[in-house]
Amino acid sequence: MKEINLAAILISKRREKGITQDELAAHIGVSKQSVSKWENRNSYPDILLLPQLASYFNISLDELMGYEPQMTADDIKKLCTELSGEFAIKPFDDVVSRCRDIVKKYFSCFPLLFQVGLLVLENSSELNDVMKRFSGIKEAKGLFTRVKTLCDDMEIKHLALLSEAVCELELENPNAVISLLENIRSRFSFHPSVEAMLAHSYCMLEKNKDAKITLQGAIFESIAAFLHNTTHYLSIAIDDKEHFDEICSRTTQMIEIFNGKEVYPLAIMPFYLEAAKGYLAIGNTEKALTMLETYGGIVIGDISSTAPKRDNFFTLLDEHQSKAKNGNLFGVSDELTGWSLQNAINVIVNEPEFAALIDEPRYKALTKKLEAHT
Repeated sequence: MKEINLAAILISKRREKGITQDELAAHIGVSKQSVSKWENRNSYPDILLLPQLASYFNISLDELMGYEPQMTADDIKKLCTELSGEFAIKPFDDVVSRCRDIVKKYFSCFPLLFQVGLLVLENSSELNDVMKRFSGIKEAKGLFTRVKTLCDDMEIKHLALLSEAVCELELENPNAVISLLENIRSRFSFHPSVEAMLAHSYCMLEKNKDAKITLQGAIFESIAAFLHNTTHYLSIAIDDKEHFDEICSRTTQMIEIFNGKEVYPLAIMPFYLEAAKGYLAIGNTEKALTMLETYGGIVIGDISSTAPKRDNFFTLLDEHQSKAKNGNLFGVSDELTGWSLQNAINVIVNEPEFAALIDEPRYKALTKKLEAHT
């Protein structure tokens, strides 16, 4: 938002209209000296005169004051990139303080408030100080709540609600998360696929390639979502050994069917790690080692890129990704993005759950093999 710039607006509008300070003063009912002081920034008009001035020049009060409550998408992107850089090098409290000042100026610019909320949430979650972390998350939550409540853009409104739920989860408020999400789940549990409707429309326009790109992307992201959800499901399924084993069996079949190790290796790594931990917890050391060995095989491959690779089924993934709004497709957690081989090895070597395997020959062979590739 620009600072109040009434002086420049008055000068500009008066000249556009071709009138003198005397003429403006006579119309408004003040002295020429008053108009001169307004234009020289020595004083402001009485608040009761502002509507009369705006009406005289046929402009809104916001335009008269030079007030711009909204930012363009490009300006928001530029500002958030700047703030993100500041979070990386400056004290957290200093950058949050600047965020507060920005929010105050643009309190009705909901796309900006949402993006600032994401930045505060992301950087708060990384703090070691629990009190400060919770304080930052609560601040981000307040921004999401405002956006969810007042924004007219349904997409931003929905994203703000989901982000608010993330905050509640980070704040260890499970009942609040359930309250926020249960209605959403039931409301959107059945609806026409956006991608299917888009593909159908492309076909009607004889744009078959665009239809294929759209549906390939949708199928791929559905599989990535399946893997993401299955990985989380494993951690709560260890109370039933047979069921846990069945989950792992079906998921590994799904990975094989869709060539996951080649197409999107980074997205399936968390599954194999979680499966290994689960098998150890239920006393199946052999299968735990098998899962870790599979994980190791993926690590030795290329995990430097978060981008999926095309194969004979997913022939258009690169074109789908180039059309995506953000660089990464669904399914890769932030902590895996940009992993190095050493990062991946450290997970196996330093994870407390795997300490029980330290004397196992297969585990020793695995770690030796991985270290040979560093």
